Formats: sequence, C-alpha cells, structure tokens
Amino acid sequence: MVKIEPKTIKMITTTEEEIIEKMVDKNHAFRKLSNVVNFETLISPYRELYSSIGAEGVDVIKGFKALLVQFWENYSDREMEKVLQENVAVKWFCGFGLTEKTPDHSYFGKLRKRLGTKNIADIFNSVNDILRGKGLFGDVFKFVDASTIITKTALWEERDRAIKNGEESLNNKIVGDYVADKDARWGAKSKNHIWFGHKRHCAVDMRYGLIDKLAATPANVLDPHVLNNICPTNCMVFMDKLYDIKKSVLILRANGCASGIIRKNNNKNKNRDLDKWRSKIRMPFEATFSKLNKRARYRSSVKVLFQCFAEAIAYNLKKSIRILLPDPIGA
Repeated sequence: MVKIEPKTIKMITTTEEEIIEKMVDKNHAFRKLSNVVNFETLISPYRELYSSIGAEGVDVIKGFKALLVQFWENYSDREMEKVLQENVAVKWFCGFGLTEKTPDHSYFGKLRKRLGTKNIADIFNSVNDILRGKGLFGDVFKFVDASTIITKTALWEERDRAIKNGEESLNNKIVGDYVADKDARWGAKSKNHIWFGHKRHCAVDMRYGLIDKLAATPANVLDPHVLNNICPTNCMVFMDKLYDIKKSVLILRANGCASGIIRKNNNKNKNRDLDKWRSKIRMPFEATFSKLNKRARYRSSVKVLFQCFAEAIAYNLKKSIRILLPDPIGA
C-alpha cells in the first residue's frame, strides 16, 4: 500500500496596500501626478498647523491631496466626502486604505480655514518652482489679464430691501450692506458683460500657458490697478487695451519688462500691424482663463483668493502631467 504524503498548501497573503495599488491604472492621472510632485516634501512643513497633543486626526498631506482632488474635479464638500468613500483611485492618491475611515464633508472647510490664504499661496509658488525646475516656465513672455468670478446672478430681493430703506438704487457704494458676500461688487468688461462678484487677475507664462502669478479683487477694481501685484520681472508682457494707461507702462518699466500692450484706438502711437501681431501671439493663452471656474465657491475676497490659488494649483498640475507624461499612443 502506497502512503501518500499530504501536500503542503502555501498561503499567499496580500496586504490592503498591495490590493489598492493594483487597482489603480498605471496611466492614471493621479499616478502621474505622484511622479511629478513629492507631496511629502511639499506639504509636510504644514503639519505644524496641527497640535501633536490629543486625538490623532487626518494627516495634513492626506487632507491637502483631498483638497487638490476637490478643486481638480470641482467637487463640493459633500461630493468630495462621497468620492473619498467610493473612488479607489482617489483613496490611493490621498493615502487612504480600502477600508480606512475617510473624513466627512465638514473636514474640508476646517482644513481650508487652517491652511489659510497665505499658506495656499506659498504652496502655489512652491508647485510653480517644481514645474519651473522641469522646464515648464519660459519666463520670457507673459500674458496678463483678468476674468470673471460670479457670486450671485440676481439681486432682486436685496434691491427691494434697499429701496424700502429709502435708497434710490442698489449700487456699488451700498450693496455691501445688503448682500451675503460683503466684498462682492458689480464689474463690467463691456456694456454686454456685467456681473456681480469678483475678479481673478493672472499672469500667464507663454511657454505652456501655466499660471505664474495671481490676485483676486472685487469686480469693480480696474484691471491696471492690480498690475503691480502680479507683474512679472524682466520679460515681455502682453496685455489688452484696458491696460493702455501711463501707470501700466511705469509699472512695467519698474519691473524691467518690455510692453506688449495693445494700444487704444485713440492712442496717437498706435501701430495697427503691431497690435494685430500682439493679438495673434497672445490668443492661444486666452484659453487659460476660459478653463477656470467662473463661479465663486465661497464668500469674501479672502476666501475667493483661496479658491483662485487652489484652482490654479490644480490647473497647472493637470496641464503639466499632460506635457511631461503624455498618455501612450493608443491608450
């Protein structure tokens, strides 16, 4: 009688981390993003915003990555809560395990408040330094312009309250007394382009169309008055007719910049052929502004500025991975 030895069954165990790693496509945008930016180095200095005493909360790196995804996809706080619970790629990118508890919607507002506008501005500049080191900024030609951020489309109830209080109309001088966003104002690009809210002012690098500098103001602030805050240095700056004033020229000179301003029709120095060339050169980079959010997510100039910086970070990173790590042909 032949004796059969029992076979040894080899047990192979797979960790949760290995499972989620395998579930994310190798060409996924978030995987590429992790190869472009070292988030541990970028965000770890902001751990000091949290106390080491008490219950351990969500690590600030996980939180920032979640905020980045939120602005990357234009999610609300509640949508972001659900995405973190259900989307495997987002879990992997943010550093959460498959079964790990993720933060609820209230966490994101607290994180934005804790980070604050100054820190998000510093992160924006640090991200740009990373991308500049990868050759994505030319720093030779820049395009400066402003775009619309709408807070509210109709103010009929506010107008009626103002008239009831004896006001003749709801104008920019008194509108802050009646609306929820006390910093918002009416602005106009033309007779047919009037809105209530804020303005986003940007300096766009003309190598790949990445946002280099930005500012946010109430909508009634004139574009040239913000030029000093976003003016680049030692390059040629293209701007539209609204900037064709003496103050703009002086600011450019002070920053060592050459003027690419399109002259107004009544400017005696206007060269139509030159202005036609300038319009043609800057035209491709006007698309940068069309891809940015036209609606204010929050109230007040400070919070809108936070929104602008966060959206600019997402925009620059989204564009950079398409340039640095394009999808393989046929993918």
